[in-house]
Amino acid sequence: MRKDYVRWYSHRLGREMGVAVYGHYGLPVLAFPTSGGEERELEDMGLIPALAPYIDAGRVKFFSVGSNSRDSFYNSGAHPFHRSWMQRMFDEYIRWEVIPFIHDHCRGLVHIATMGASLGAYHAANTMLKHPDAVKVCWALSGVYDMRRFMNGMSDDNFYFNNPVDYIGGMNDPGRIGELNTCDLHLATGSGPWERPGDAYHFAHLLSMKGIRHSLDDWGPQGGHDWPYWKHQMWEYLKYV
Repeated sequence: MRKDYVRWYSHRLGREMGVAVYGHYGLPVLAFPTSGGEERELEDMGLIPALAPYIDAGRVKFFSVGSNSRDSFYNSGAHPFHRSWMQRMFDEYIRWEVIPFIHDHCRGLVHIATMGASLGAYHAANTMLKHPDAVKVCWALSGVYDMRRFMNGMSDDNFYFNNPVDYIGGMNDPGRIGELNTCDLHLATGSGPWERPGDAYHFAHLLSMKGIRHSLDDWGPQGGHDWPYWKHQMWEYLKYV
């Protein structure tokens, strides 16, 4: 498997960030870590090795990024509006730094997929929902789509427009909804250990109310909140790439 690793200083985030690249060709998959994870987490936890047959066959090419959660929602020592500002900066870092890097690496303005598990699922879904011009597929595994619990009861525009249940709930633009309906969003959940299916079901209900196409994938006992379940789910999803 071809592996590349790059780092650069992001002025938006005020620190260096890394991207680990796996593969030589195929659908570019922008992959987010779980809470607090870094860009090599998916490899270290065995997800990349588990998907190696797809990667080596040139069907997918993974671009794994690091987390900003310690500077944003998990930064309990900061004011809530600083947390929401840093999430906005992370979203801008992804859209205006990482996605152009992927385009350059793939030598063209190719459409991108996102994936992530747990907090990474939030980032994967948020990125697709906010940037459907660039991202056309999303696999969100065991995700949470309402981040209010991290805001001490406060909200501002930076938070609202990065909290999917808020901006989807308030979305009434037919053009925007039509653009989202060119995408393929999978919300994966189940009844396995440590899973909270209510989060996915609630968000799927909001999407349905707005007429936004999506797939609520309930894996039953194969939908648990842990790496073995996520490896299995991604193996099955990538069969159709």
